[in-house]
Amino acid sequence: MSETRLQKLLSECGIASRRKAEEMIIQGRVRVNGRPAGLGDKANIKRDIITVDGKRIGLPDSKRYIMLNKPRGYVTTLNDEMGRRCVAELIEDVGDRVFPVGRLDRDSEGLLILTNDGEFANSIIHPARHIPKVYRVTLKPSPTDEQLLMFREGMLLEGEKSKTAPADIVIISGEKPDGSRSERVVAEIVLYEGRNRQIRRMFESMKIEVARLRRVAIGNLKLGMLPSGKWRELEPREVQSLLNRASMPEVEPNRAAAKGEERRHGVNRPRR
Repeated sequence: MSETRLQKLLSECGIASRRKAEEMIIQGRVRVNGRPAGLGDKANIKRDIITVDGKRIGLPDSKRYIMLNKPRGYVTTLNDEMGRRCVAELIEDVGDRVFPVGRLDRDSEGLLILTNDGEFANSIIHPARHIPKVYRVTLKPSPTDEQLLMFREGMLLEGEKSKTAPADIVIISGEKPDGSRSERVVAEIVLYEGRNRQIRRMFESMKIEVARLRRVAIGNLKLGMLPSGKWRELEPREVQSLLNRASMPEVEPNRAAAKGEERRHGVNRPRR
């Protein structure tokens, strides 16, 4: 086996995605043959002693792909310096080291993928892939039609240099027969990018409270009836479906969600 860049090697060993592995190298958590590693360094997993946080790493015996229904109150990390509950506590019986593919913030819940296949993770979370992610969000008060349009067309958030990508949003609960809306509504949202706390930040800028945020689908993968706090293995066809979706050309968001009477049917909702 020839030498490989460390971030790719850490990814292949199931330690983290390439981007996260780069952060670990910069933080000084990675050593090769006892010496601190740097970005751009290469190593041979069969010849060199590579450690992360003092523990030697090696190639996994088998690749694992699991789905977790993350509850509220857990941070999407394998350990936390602040002592908060981590998703690692929910997957202790997996038997192999796996890491999260992307994240959900502490107050969010729902579908989270974990794996020890770094190349798979990189395919799913790479910014160029634009794999759609579907969320059910409880909002208070209800957004106005103008605010819904702002959400769909993209917004410039504080601290950002570019507007968010166009997204889909449709009110699925809380509309009255006369077309008006209740004070509290449930919306289904489809994002095609993954900025930090994006949905919450977009609504915070509109002075709208996100009372609940739950991810229910990633690409064709649906959360379904998996109980909160539980996990299951992904089927081979589900893994392949995600990889197929990641290799598809970039698609435009479904603009039908913005058309008056079609709002309830403008999003490709996950089937139950």
